[in-house]
Amino acid sequence: MNAFLSALEKYDLDCNSILRREGLTTLQVNMGNLCNQQCLHCHIDASPKGDKIMPKKVVDNILGFLAKYKMQTLDITGGAPELNPNFDYFVKSARPLVDEIIIRSNLTVLFEKDKEYLPKFFKENRVHLICSLPCYLKENIEYQRGRGVFEKSITALRLLNKVGFSMDAGLDLDLVYNPKGAYLPPDQEKLQKDYKRVLKEQYKIDFNRLITITNVPIKRFREHLDLTGEYEKYFNLLKDNFNPLILSDLMCRTFLSVGFDGKIYDCDFNQALGFALKDAQKNFLTVDNLDPEDLEGREIIIDEHCLSCTAGSGSSCQGALGSNDNKTVSSISCAVDTGENKKEEVNPVRDKSPSGDCLLPTEPSDKSLASLGTDLATKDREKAISNGVKSYYGKILKSTNDLKTNACCASESLPLAHRDILKKIEPEILNKFYGCGSPIPPLLAGKTILDLGCGTGRDVYLASFLAGKMGKAIGIDMTDEQLKIARKYQDIQMRKFGLDKSNIEFKKGYIEDLKALGIKDDSIDVVISNCVINLSPDKKSVFREIFRVLKSGGELYFSDVFASSRVPDELRNDKIVYGECLGGALYIEDFRRILYSIGCPDYRVVSKSKLTISNSQIKKKIGSIDFYSMTIRAFKLADLEDVCEDYGQIAIYKGTIPHHPHKFEFDDHHVFISKKPMLVCGNTALMLTNSRFSDHFSVAGDKVNHYGIFQCGPAPAKLDNDGSSSGGYCC
Repeated sequence: MNAFLSALEKYDLDCNSILRREGLTTLQVNMGNLCNQQCLHCHIDASPKGDKIMPKKVVDNILGFLAKYKMQTLDITGGAPELNPNFDYFVKSARPLVDEIIIRSNLTVLFEKDKEYLPKFFKENRVHLICSLPCYLKENIEYQRGRGVFEKSITALRLLNKVGFSMDAGLDLDLVYNPKGAYLPPDQEKLQKDYKRVLKEQYKIDFNRLITITNVPIKRFREHLDLTGEYEKYFNLLKDNFNPLILSDLMCRTFLSVGFDGKIYDCDFNQALGFALKDAQKNFLTVDNLDPEDLEGREIIIDEHCLSCTAGSGSSCQGALGSNDNKTVSSISCAVDTGENKKEEVNPVRDKSPSGDCLLPTEPSDKSLASLGTDLATKDREKAISNGVKSYYGKILKSTNDLKTNACCASESLPLAHRDILKKIEPEILNKFYGCGSPIPPLLAGKTILDLGCGTGRDVYLASFLAGKMGKAIGIDMTDEQLKIARKYQDIQMRKFGLDKSNIEFKKGYIEDLKALGIKDDSIDVVISNCVINLSPDKKSVFREIFRVLKSGGELYFSDVFASSRVPDELRNDKIVYGECLGGALYIEDFRRILYSIGCPDYRVVSKSKLTISNSQIKKKIGSIDFYSMTIRAFKLADLEDVCEDYGQIAIYKGTIPHHPHKFEFDDHHVFISKKPMLVCGNTALMLTNSRFSDHFSVAGDKVNHYGIFQCGPAPAKLDNDGSSSGGYCC
């Protein structure tokens, strides 16, 4: 049975009688899914690629409806509704037709091209602004909404205060909070006090009211929960915290949602799921043929996502619906039949959400459990995986000859200069090193390099030689046996490299929790890793930590094993398959989603080769899944876009990168010939000018003129082992 119906039955509530429409007071208009952001929790999949844009004809139909039927509130949302070409016309035309116009703004849209007039436009039309600010802490906002969003949001709020919002009567400015994880919002009133105090004291910002909204597990947030394995946990949380006290205040009783195409829905969430209202002949109801009186008394379309609005304090577009306090229900019968005609009182409010979600998470006492916000069962599983990997690489494997596949030591030709350095490295280090690529980028002189999962230290020593006296190489590993070998030769390698003192440091710990090892924010120039991240049970924490410690313009350059599809649990739980770098391999699209969620919307594939699995038993287990060894680079840069945009920019390689005098392969789509101009997208231009590559390239042009999507050509003639061409995520 539908879980929401089951929750109603638990309290002897009849859905048919309790959830029916009343008189319409609020018309919410969703102008489409075009947005300048792509937030983690968005339930309509809004993004810069959004193509559902409300046309003027539908806008005119809505205006006709408002002129005919008096509405108290017009609630305009998106995406970013301000990006709709008919937005200004809609607001100006609707202003005399309704008592209140609400604009739901993401704040950063104020800084889009030609949108600088918006604060004054909002004031002139006396709109009620409800703006997204899911936290008052930079780290939490950028986790949900992307890098650079926090600063823009704060600046936008100051601009709105400056023109009178929250200061002058009739210019209300409300903020919206939603959790960044799989839990319910804390008490709205208490959190509002924290917001007001912090924003006033630290940023001199005022606002009227804080609105807390529960995340609905549909669309993008559902994908996030599936990706992190938290969907079942979150869904059970919603069920366990069902609160019948707030049923009478659900917004869908007096609220109607209009989609970009004019179709009608009971709420915005039903719209996202396509649950449109129909007439008796099963034809879709649209705003141009709607009489609101015909809807009164009509049953509301429900599904399991309705648990989101009825959990804990309840949730609506205007915030919490009730109290979070524990108390006995009196307004609705809340007795549960326990058998033999006996009934017992039930406390419907069991909100276990954090009281201060906007605060930075506290570190776990056990530093090996680096995944924050996961339940105990998940942590136990992660610990078991870590222990299994420790055992496999510390006790079972004695050399590369013990591996059953070539996944962990796929052969990739090292650059000639690197091979010369390897001749200076002790044989034991090389013989017990496991890697699947060559993740040592150029231009490391004087840089601080961090190697995640360094093992016996081959790549750390390579990097230390290239970093030189003014640079430093740090190796992180959790395996005592491998670190023992790495440290054993530190002094010998220092002398072989001709250094006065060692520029290497080895640390024992977990790559999911670099903070516990003292790796500070913005302290690393280049992070490398060689076939290790696939072994982590909590990959999102790994990538989040990487981008925390990287300096602005710093680079993640790593080789690892990726899968053509998601690896099933039976393979992930197989210790040998996991230890062979296959069971934990990321599906490449899930990797893209993880990077996007932490603020890195563009990465580049440097090389890619299909793995051959010669072990017959393992080959039989993996079935039709293909595995690839890939080397990838990604930069910590603000203002990267999620697709390649054409601004007419040109890059010229100067031929000055050591060992690359004639050409330089930046990725599998960009082979720069010395002195030859090459048309590049905006992201590539940004990577070349705002990183350590800046001295070696001349980039002409800026972002003043935009010519649309960059017309990417085919990748250079570099074929995979299976004969197909490697393709990058970008150009």
